[in-house]
Order: sequence, then C-alpha cells, then structure tokens
Amino acid sequence: MSKPTPNIPPERPNESPSNKQDGTVEERVDTTLPDAQPVVDEVEDTSATPATNVSLISGKSKPRKYKADNQSFFMQRGYQVLLVLGLIAAFFLVMVYQTLFGRIEQPQQMVTIESGQTYYGLLPQWQQQIPLFSASIAKLYIKSQVDAPLHAGIYQLPENPTIAEALQVLAQGAKAAMVKVQIIEGKTSKDLYQTLRDNNTIKKEVLTVNGANASNASIAQALDLAGILPDSVTNSNDPIVNHNLEGWFAPDTYYYGEGTSDKQVLTDLYKRQQQALTKAWENRAPDLPYKSPYEALVMASIIEKETSVAEERPLVSAVFKNRLDKNMRMQTDPTIIYGMGSRYDGNIRRKDINEKTSYNTYQIDGLPPTPIALPSAASIEATLHPADSEALYFVATGNGGHKFTNSLAEHNQAVKDYLSVMREKKSQTPPQ
Repeated sequence: MSKPTPNIPPERPNESPSNKQDGTVEERVDTTLPDAQPVVDEVEDTSATPATNVSLISGKSKPRKYKADNQSFFMQRGYQVLLVLGLIAAFFLVMVYQTLFGRIEQPQQMVTIESGQTYYGLLPQWQQQIPLFSASIAKLYIKSQVDAPLHAGIYQLPENPTIAEALQVLAQGAKAAMVKVQIIEGKTSKDLYQTLRDNNTIKKEVLTVNGANASNASIAQALDLAGILPDSVTNSNDPIVNHNLEGWFAPDTYYYGEGTSDKQVLTDLYKRQQQALTKAWENRAPDLPYKSPYEALVMASIIEKETSVAEERPLVSAVFKNRLDKNMRMQTDPTIIYGMGSRYDGNIRRKDINEKTSYNTYQIDGLPPTPIALPSAASIEATLHPADSEALYFVATGNGGHKFTNSLAEHNQAVKDYLSVMREKKSQTPPQ
C-alpha cells in the first residue's frame, strides 16, 4: 500500500523566495496553534461518514440571537402581537354576543314593573344565568338604545328572552298611558270587581252585562275558570257560594295600558295566584290536614284576614292546623262576616255567632266552602309551612299583634287582658 502524498500548505502571502533553500520544501509547524500534531501517515477515508457537529457534543451551542435590525425578528414579534390582539378581540366579541343575545331560561310570562324601577335593575337576572354576560356592555347598550325612563306597568316577556328582546318589549311602555290597579291583600273578589268597574279606562267585557253587574257564574264562565272550582261550589244553592271565584286573584299593585279589558286583568291575576299556589303546594310541609291546593287556598284567605303581622302568619297557621287535627271547630270571626254578606254593618252580635251560614266556622265543622278573601303569597306560604307550635287559641292584645295560648284557661285570661286594655283606652279617649 503506497503512502499518500502529504498535503503541502500553500505559500503564505508574506513568504519570500529567500525562505526556501535548494528547492526543497521546508516543513513548518504553525506555532500559533496550541499543540502541533505530527502529520499522520495515513488519512482515513471520511467520504462515507458525515461530519460530526462538534457543537452538539461540546454542549457549548447558544441560541441564535437576532440583531435589532434583523427583519425576521420584527416579523416574529409582529405575529405574536397580532395573535394576542386577535384573541382579545374574539373574547370581547363573545362577551358582546352573550350579553345582547344570550338567553335566560324562563317561560313566557307577565312581568310587573313598579314605579321607580330602572332598566339597570333588570341586569342581575341575566348576569346570574348567562356566562360571560357583561353588565358594563349591557349598560352601554341601554344608553345607546333607550331614550326614555322605564315605565311602570305589566309587560309580557317572550319565552327565553334575550336582554335585547326584553328591552324592546319594555320600551313600548313609554308609548302608552298606564293605568294603576291596586288590589290590597285581604280584600275580596267583590272589591276587585268593583274597582275594575269604577275604572273608566278599563274596558268592560266580563264584569258588566247589559249595564248590570254580572253574576258569579257568568264571570267564571266568561273567564273559562269554572273548572277550577269544586263541584260543591258550582252546584251550591247558596248564591254567595255558587261559582264564587274568591281567593283566585293575586292581590298587588298593577299597571295596565289604557283600554285593557277587565278580562285581561282578571286572567293575569288568576295566573299569578295559580303559580304561587302551585309552587307552595309542591313544596309543602308534611302531615298537613289539607287534601287539595284549593283547601290550602281557603285556609290562606282566613290567615290573611286574621293578621297583618308578617311574623304571626305561621303561628296563626299552626293554631288552625292543630284545631283541625283535633277535630275542633275553627271559630274564626272573619268567616262570620263573610257569610253575612251585605248584612254586615261593622259589628258581630251574639245572634250572628249563633247563625248557621255556609261560612260560619262557629257553627260548621272544618273549612268554609270557598276562600273568604284574596290571600297574599305570604299567607299561602304560611298555610303550607306552619310554625312548630302546640297553640290552640289566639286573641288580640289590644296593642298590636296577638297572644297565642295552648289551653282554654290561658286563652280566657288573654281575653280578659284584652278587654282590660280596650276599656283603659276607651277611658282615655276624649269625648267628641
């Protein structure tokens, strides 16, 4: 095997011919190298093996650095900025869409707006139910779209409305004159009918027939509500009982557009009362003496008439529940008054207590045949969630509220105390 010809380094540019002798090539070792290596006799053939990247072995490689004036540096940074801005814009657009077009889950329903309420007061309901709903965006939308204050009234919102749809409905209130209809808790359906008859802006379709007041039966049939009454009510020979819709209309303050019919008002009030009764009945306490929601409505009307003190309602409810459980008569004065009808002049006499009417619970067992007033949702709730009490009696204190007792002896003493307070007050009243 012949030896390969050694590589002869080229002449350096600064070498002159005087450095060479007799045409022989003088081997030189570059003294600038740290360690001069002798010439290897044989050179290994490396044509088939790729060169090794020394930087990968040494671990001394460094990330590539761009100079400030490198165009690719600015392009990469530009793309990153655009990506971030794009994500922010997309998130903002989703918030706008969810705020204006996200839907809350609720059925089509009538909504009452009270005097003094604002559009901003409607936002929490949407904010609670719609993800990414922004109150700030909604307020900006309201400012840009609504140029009149929110008008009191009753509005029908569509099923699963968006805030944009709700605002469109509510904005119509500014274009119509509204009529206030106030129904106080404890008033009767007869009071309600007369209130609507006396309101000249309410169109009469149901309550007046040929200029005369309509009967209970014709009102129930015109409203298509006869089916909600027990047979004992629809077939009763007592004119007060027959087809009496007492209790079925929710007392409250309402606002309607001028020209609204009495049929529309009564239908709305019935639907509200039915919803309140159904909800309370479905969540009622166990072991109650009421066989149907209607019986609970009857009891709620009695509780409504017996007390106007909110915290007393569950206690009054407990007294009547306990009496019914023990087969005791309820003996409540408001039932005497209702059974007397138009004969009541403000006083209850002994003969009135002894008179047996369809409603007098001093003379009949159990509940009266119909409610005796328009009960509030609070009284319905108290009926179906009585207090944990063994009381069987209560009487007014004369100073507001009632005294609740467990025995007849205690009750009789409470009655004496009440009469004493009333005599003292009477003695202090100056003569007129």
